[in-house]
Amino acid sequence: MFVLIVGAFIAVLNQTIMSVALPHLMVEFSIEAAVAQWLTTGYMLVNGVLIPITAYLMQRFTTRELFQAAMVIFLGGTILSAVANSFEILLVGRLIQAAGAGIIMPLLMNVILTIFPPDKRGVAMGVVGLAIVFAPAVGPAITGYVMEEYSWRTMFQAIIPVAALVIILAHFYLKNVAERLFPKLDVWGMIFSTIGFGMVIYGFSKAGSLGWSNTEVVVSLIVGIVSLAVFTWQQLRSGSPLLDLRAFKYNMFSLTTIINIAVTMVMYADMMLLPLYLQNARGYTALESGMLMLPGALLMALMMPVSGKLFDRFGAKWLSIVGMIITIGTTIGFVNLTDSTSYNYLLLMSTGRRIGMALFLMPITTAGLNQLPARLNAHGTAISNTIKQVAGAIGTSLLVTVMTSSTKTHLTDTMVTSGTQTASKEMMIHANIQGINDAYLVIVGIGLIGLVLSFFIKRVKQGEEEGVKIPANNKVTTGMRHTKELKNT
Repeated sequence: MFVLIVGAFIAVLNQTIMSVALPHLMVEFSIEAAVAQWLTTGYMLVNGVLIPITAYLMQRFTTRELFQAAMVIFLGGTILSAVANSFEILLVGRLIQAAGAGIIMPLLMNVILTIFPPDKRGVAMGVVGLAIVFAPAVGPAITGYVMEEYSWRTMFQAIIPVAALVIILAHFYLKNVAERLFPKLDVWGMIFSTIGFGMVIYGFSKAGSLGWSNTEVVVSLIVGIVSLAVFTWQQLRSGSPLLDLRAFKYNMFSLTTIINIAVTMVMYADMMLLPLYLQNARGYTALESGMLMLPGALLMALMMPVSGKLFDRFGAKWLSIVGMIITIGTTIGFVNLTDSTSYNYLLLMSTGRRIGMALFLMPITTAGLNQLPARLNAHGTAISNTIKQVAGAIGTSLLVTVMTSSTKTHLTDTMVTSGTQTASKEMMIHANIQGINDAYLVIVGIGLIGLVLSFFIKRVKQGEEEGVKIPANNKVTTGMRHTKELKNT
């Protein structure tokens, strides 16, 4: 588990380290913001395309084979990024990194579902939360420090020895934890999922900067949605589906998946809106912006295993409700930001949001996956991670759209009220802050939806395998033993 978690940590960390570095890279490579943004958008895009395929890969290859292959791919992309002397090479390196990273997280979650029984998964998933949430939370702080003291290449150079060590440790310590099934590759499913998820994520990612009426955005979303509709129809008819959508027959998995969409959007508020407010509207440095999020990230790291233990004992319902209330309450503290809001106030509210999120992030996911029978573990983790990628793209574009349109409206109103034809710098900053406030208000609304749905979470038993009834008093201690017993039956 330690080897897998370290690999997942550096993979997730790489997803966010570029955001703070983009202004420096724009100057060094003489590129526009829309071009530079591909370093993060492209990473998300490749992740979203590859994750659905991991369900097949996890059944086809052993745990060690797949993890080592993913880490080797990731290491290759990291080395290429570290030596890149042009934007094009850096982008290729980032895309290669994403190809490896997209496999690691679903694999890690599938291992937990296999080796831990349902009543012990909470603590394990809580520890995994360190990689999923802690890494992107500390990413801006690390990047801010590196950008002030060293070259941007240092971010990649520092990861190379860690990734190499993980590959070596995996060779000695990782063993296969699930039965290899050697399923037939669903080629048409792979084609439609790649086009569908890729175009949807791309369309939503570009909508924030180009606008929803842009032809490129509209065409991308239409092609993506149509491809996903065909993919869904084809998967439900397939005898060996790439992504078994029959997992949605389990009501708690379906409910928690919907809640996870809202939760992912809520989480992106701090990661995107707050740095924009601090650096663009208030003039704080990248390091100061990143450091503001660090205390909350550290507290979240400490609370993740605790929330996992509470989940094993009490279930996800009240953890989710209490966590959502704390998160919504502290997010309300961001809807009235001004050009004089104190740094300490922002620190307190941001830390409060992280405490709230630590209570519900992993318990909600675990509650849904616990209901799935063992044969759907690989598909359930792939579906869960894919949904989060799509929700992240939708949430980011939605917030950018709200912020941008609201900023223009407030700026126009201010100019009309003052009777001036030219906007001053102070007017633009004030309008920008108002736009960020409105975006936070949307986040509050999305959080309320998640809160209401959380009241319907129930503690359910693991679903039965088709054709096999599992006795209520069955003392299965590990996923491997569970799979063996089912096979014998």
